[in-house]
Amino acid sequence: MAWITLNEVSLAYGHVPLLDRVAFALEPGERVGIVGRNGTGKSSFLKILAGLEKPDDGWIQLQTGLRRAYVTQEPVLDDAATIFETVSIGLAHVRQLCDRYLAHEPDTDLDALQNEIEALDGWRWEQRIAETLSRLDLDPLRLVGTLSGGLRKRVALAQALVAPPDVLLLDEPTNHLDMDAIGWLADLLRTFRGAMVVISHDRDFLDRVTTRMVELDRGQLNSYDGNFSTYQRLKEERLAQEAVVQAKADKLLAQEEVWIRKGVEARRTRAQARIERLGRLREQRAQRRDVVGQVRMEVNRGDASGKLVAELEDVSKSFVDHGTKKTVVRRFSATVLRGDKIGLIGPNGAGKTTLLKLILGQLPPDEGRVRTGTKLEVAYFDQMRNQLDLNATLEDFISPGSEWIEIGNRRTHVKSYLSDFLFSPARALSPVSSLSGGERNRLLMARLFARPVNVLVLDEPTNDLDIETLELLEQLLTDFDGTVFLVSHDRRFLDNVVTSTLVFEGDGQWREYEGGVEDWLTQSMRLHGRAPVWGHTTSGPSSAHDKTPKLTAPAAEAPPATAASTPAPARRKLSYKEQRELEALPGRIAQLEEEQQAIDQRLADGSLYVTAPQEAAQWAQRHADIEDELMQALERWEQLGASS
Repeated sequence: MAWITLNEVSLAYGHVPLLDRVAFALEPGERVGIVGRNGTGKSSFLKILAGLEKPDDGWIQLQTGLRRAYVTQEPVLDDAATIFETVSIGLAHVRQLCDRYLAHEPDTDLDALQNEIEALDGWRWEQRIAETLSRLDLDPLRLVGTLSGGLRKRVALAQALVAPPDVLLLDEPTNHLDMDAIGWLADLLRTFRGAMVVISHDRDFLDRVTTRMVELDRGQLNSYDGNFSTYQRLKEERLAQEAVVQAKADKLLAQEEVWIRKGVEARRTRAQARIERLGRLREQRAQRRDVVGQVRMEVNRGDASGKLVAELEDVSKSFVDHGTKKTVVRRFSATVLRGDKIGLIGPNGAGKTTLLKLILGQLPPDEGRVRTGTKLEVAYFDQMRNQLDLNATLEDFISPGSEWIEIGNRRTHVKSYLSDFLFSPARALSPVSSLSGGERNRLLMARLFARPVNVLVLDEPTNDLDIETLELLEQLLTDFDGTVFLVSHDRRFLDNVVTSTLVFEGDGQWREYEGGVEDWLTQSMRLHGRAPVWGHTTSGPSSAHDKTPKLTAPAAEAPPATAASTPAPARRKLSYKEQRELEALPGRIAQLEEEQQAIDQRLADGSLYVTAPQEAAQWAQRHADIEDELMQALERWEQLGASS
């Protein structure tokens, strides 16, 4: 039997229905991921499940005695309280029962009260808090006001888990967590015995945690069994089917509209049924909620920088923290060239921002030499959104004192530019303070990309962005011909964008690796004989009071193999036919990619699904076939290249 059941539930703000007569059931042991565009009502839906918000219509049924725990995006905690005091709020009801029993209040059935306390394991409440804090690696005596955003999120999670709940409801739990903490949280949630509903934009996290995905789209809940990757595949198939069905309906409606305008034939009595059907078709078309448009991002590229962006030789930087010298960068050397896309990977507090400032010449090193390139036009995306003027209107924030924005050789009205980022013209004069977290991130990007730039510095740009916008941002950064520095804990985002990574390896040591996160993990395994500790740990992160990031220094490199060691097998020489095949493969791959791009352009606006649905389906199938052919060609190229 379902623990939570929703039926015919509706919720609207103004004239926009966020939930339109939806049904939902949460079964015991399920781990459900909620996805959808920003502003579609995901957080409101989660609050309804938590009992914090009531729907406008419909009914909700809960299993008797069900315990629910809700962790919001930005936990509101008492800064003056200790972690122990804060977490104990999760057991407030149990503590009250124990206090009542010990007070021997008159007219109290002590036997019934004791049975209730024992059923809740109430006499062990202090021990349960201590066990939970130990599991989450939190210092019970530390004040909440001294914690970082990631640790505050962990305290809120401890407050929810200490009960323990039957249903855990999490709203963007990975925001402000580093890669190690995200991996630890995923491991923790996989072992959670109750049911869970989580809103997240982190695709790798959703893949690791969820057993079912639910998409909130145009007021409806669409459920997909499996993790995020399965959901993506099934959604593509559903949208293609939906496009074909809608195209047929639109074609029939157009034919009937032509017929009704003929007039004479339509006035015959026997045509009344056809007229009534036309009325139903019109009503169905009017009620259809079309897919919300996509963000259209374009970077205002400035003049090209010099080929050299930065060169660092044996650079070191230290700070004094509470009387103790802390080295965050130690004897680091690197060369950054125009067009590089570099990801910075490390736990919170490792010094990623300091390293960035050293690379861009904004912070002098204590030792070593930094040489920066010429014609650098740098734009920053700040995860704390300190650049936002909450009192300004959207229009003034994007283009102060002007109604026009110039991007390259194109001049665009500010309202039109805002609409590219899904802000309607009616909202152009709204204050920035009225925007949600995801909308504020979109607005910051709109301002960032409106200025001439050839170096982009993005500090946690993925927080609060919906997955579709994330994928568009990935494509934009991949196509950008300037230099990109990307600080992120989103593994998949880094893998899809960066060409190299700078990884913190403890004690101020940074090492450069080619490729993204998966490449770093593979190279680290080859280099050190094991995977790095953080990012793959299955235990809790470092102690809350320990300011040293938890990362074990790399093991000493293995000594050179002795003569007695088994020699590596010699590479097999390619045959003449294989050599010719290897030489032809790059051209074949380029040809397939060009054909795939041409199909993308043909299907981009969706009109072909309306005018020729069968042809559109054939092109879509050809696109999928090309993908398979490309993978085979790339694998064959790698296989032959390894032997040459």
